[in-house]
Amino acid sequence: MFKNIISKRAVITPLLMLSAMWFGYFLQTQGFFQSCFGAIIPLLPEGLLGIITSPLLHGNMDHIISNSIPIAVLLFLLYQFYPLVANKVFIIGWLATGLLVWLLPPIDILTGDYMYTCTIGASGVVYVLAFFLFFSGVFKWNTKLLTISMLVVLYYGSLVWGMFPEELFYNLQEPSRISWQAHLSGAVVGSIIAFAFKNVGERKKKYIWEFPNYYSEKDDKLWQEYKENNPDDFLELPYKKRDDIWDHLDELRRK
Repeated sequence: MFKNIISKRAVITPLLMLSAMWFGYFLQTQGFFQSCFGAIIPLLPEGLLGIITSPLLHGNMDHIISNSIPIAVLLFLLYQFYPLVANKVFIIGWLATGLLVWLLPPIDILTGDYMYTCTIGASGVVYVLAFFLFFSGVFKWNTKLLTISMLVVLYYGSLVWGMFPEELFYNLQEPSRISWQAHLSGAVVGSIIAFAFKNVGERKKKYIWEFPNYYSEKDDKLWQEYKENNPDDFLELPYKKRDDIWDHLDELRRK
C-alpha cells in the first residue's frame, strides 16, 4: 500500500541530488573548485561551466544546509505530484536558470559599477521548483495541486524577498554575497515552465453536475427500475394547478 502512495522517484531523486550536493561540498573542503572554478561567472567564457556545476557547490556549511532542506522537500513534491514532467522541469530549470544568471550583467544596482561575481549554490534551483509548484497548481486549477501551491506559499512564501538585492533593505558595509540574480532567474524560469506545461498531466476535474442539464430521467436506471416495479405509485401524481388568467386581471390592468 505504501508503494502505491509514495512514488519511488519522489524519494530517490531528492536523495541523489542531496548526495551530489554534499559530495561537491566535500570536494571543496579538500581543495577542489577553488578560485571560482565551477562557479557561474557572468558574461565570461570560463563561467559557462558553472551552469552545470554551480548548484552542487556551496560557500560554507550553513549555505549547503539552508539549501538542502528545501531541495529535498520541493523535489519530493515535484516528482510525487508532477511525474510526467518532473525530469523536464528539473533539468530545464537547472540549465535555463544557470544560463540566465550567466547572461545577466553583474552590475551594482546602487552604484552602477561592474562587479566580478562568482555564483554558487542550489538556491536558483530552489526558486525554480517553488515557483513551478505554485504557478502550476494555479494554472491547472486542480484541487489537489492547488493544495500543493498553498503549502509552498505557506512554507516558502518568504522566498519572494530573495529576488531583490539586500542593499534595498539594509545598509551593508560591503556588497551582499547573496545572489538575487540567481533567485530572480529561478523564479522567472519556474513560472515560465509552469505555464508551458499547464496542459500536461493532471488538470481540473469537471464533475457531471457542473454541466448544464446533466440529469436525464431516461438515463437514471434506478429511477426507471423503480417505476417499472412500483406502477401503483404513479397512478395519481400531484400536479400544479393551471393558472387562471382572470385571477391576474387586476395585475395586468396596472401594467
